[in-house]
Parts: sequence; structure tokens; C-alpha cells
Amino acid sequence: MGIVMVKCPETGRAIPTGMEADRSSFQCAPVFFSRVFCPICKTNHEWFAKDAWVRELGRRIRSHSRVAETVGPVSKTA
Repeated sequence: MGIVMVKCPETGRAIPTGMEADRSSFQCAPVFFSRVFCPICKTNHEWFAKDAWVRELGRRIRSHSRVAETVGPVSKTA
């Protein structure tokens, strides 16, 4: 499972939609349209499923600013 993400058209940064899905199920989902409030630019964005992706929890990614972020719980090792 992961978080469905879209790109903020104002900043180009990835934002969560509030939806959870697994990648294979989301890719097989019918085409749909939705809206999401962007916490970055403080506006509502409209998006289509074809423009979204699933970010698996705990995976490291690089944003457009080249800063790595982690989504989900991080385990500490001794």
C-alpha cells in the first residue's frame, strides 16, 4: 500500500491526495477526476488518475529540489 500522489502545478512538488492504494490496483482503476487541496500553495488542484502515482510507504524519493524525503515510519538501527 502507498499514498496516491500528484504534482502541484504551481511548484512542481509532489503532494499527497489523501487516498491510499497499491500500485497494481491503482494502475488498473478506471479513469477518474478528482480535486485535492495543496498544502504548499494553499489552493485546490484538479487532477486525473492518469496524472497520479502511488508512492510506496517507506521509500526514499528525490523532490525537484534534490532533497531526499521519507514517507512513512522510519526504523532506527543500533
